[in-house]
Amino acid sequence: MSMKVNKLASRLVLITGAVVLLAGCSLLPKEEEALKPPLVKPVKENFELYEVKKGSITKKVSVVGTFKSSKTSNYYFKESGHRLAAMRVKVGDTVKPGDVLAELEKGDLETRIALQKLNLEKAQIASVQTRQVDPDQTLVNRLKAIDVEAAQLQLSSLQAELEKTKLTADSAGVITYLTDLQQGTVVDAFSTLVVLSDPNQLQLSYESTDSGTLSGIEVGMNVEVKIGSSGNIQGKVLRTPSSAPPTDNKAQADRNAKTIIVGVPSGTEGAEIGASADMTIIVEKRENVIVIPRTGLRSYLGRDYVQVLNGESRKEVDVEKGLVTPTEVEIRTGLSEGQNVILNN
Repeated sequence: MSMKVNKLASRLVLITGAVVLLAGCSLLPKEEEALKPPLVKPVKENFELYEVKKGSITKKVSVVGTFKSSKTSNYYFKESGHRLAAMRVKVGDTVKPGDVLAELEKGDLETRIALQKLNLEKAQIASVQTRQVDPDQTLVNRLKAIDVEAAQLQLSSLQAELEKTKLTADSAGVITYLTDLQQGTVVDAFSTLVVLSDPNQLQLSYESTDSGTLSGIEVGMNVEVKIGSSGNIQGKVLRTPSSAPPTDNKAQADRNAKTIIVGVPSGTEGAEIGASADMTIIVEKRENVIVIPRTGLRSYLGRDYVQVLNGESRKEVDVEKGLVTPTEVEIRTGLSEGQNVILNN
């Protein structure tokens, strides 16, 4: 009996060990199979294309000009050393001939003139009395007459000196410039204090920050002018940087090098000093030429070229550019109709 029990126990031990071994085998990690590399399809480029064709291209200059008078007068004092008493006008004032524009300090001139008027009157009375008492005293009468003339000359001199303390307008117009000198400042001779402009003789003026902006504009070119919401009127280029008169004034010369002047018909509605107007000048126009968007032209180290689509790839082609505008460019050589130009993204 004991031998049977022992044999049974031995079989149980063997079965248990086998189960444990099988369980242990199931806990070991399985070796992973190597992954195959994914198949990568090449990405096809997306081009923004422009089909080359012929058309027209126009180079325009569009700017905003300001109306200014073509007839101006500068007012200044002709003597130095006097102090400014007051400016009698301000910018924008309309004046008529004889209006006082500015005054210098008079000192005691008015008092001296008043006294001299009395001296003249005394001399005149004495001369009359002498002639009445003895008309035959020619010499005495002449002396009294000389006293009258001398008093009159002195009075005229003082009155002329008083007139020199005033700047007066000699024509009608509008004040377009005024000095910033303050009361009491010593005034230099021939230094402009006031500019008077004729409001009936107007021109449009435009001063550019870059003289290159005005390249190609010539005297006599037509100008499309628009004032406010009114319709367009036709103007003419009257002056360009190249046609400006020579001057020794460097500041004026610098302004002339960047300024165009445009004339408009007399009596144009809305035209007044200081008003602005849109001006459009057609500088150059080409018809039946190859034109592409400017984004299709590429430049590097002085080389101009485009990229054209050749099959499914790019090809660089050297070109010669012609007229260029902010959005388009004329291509003189290097391209033909039907080609597809790749635009810059």
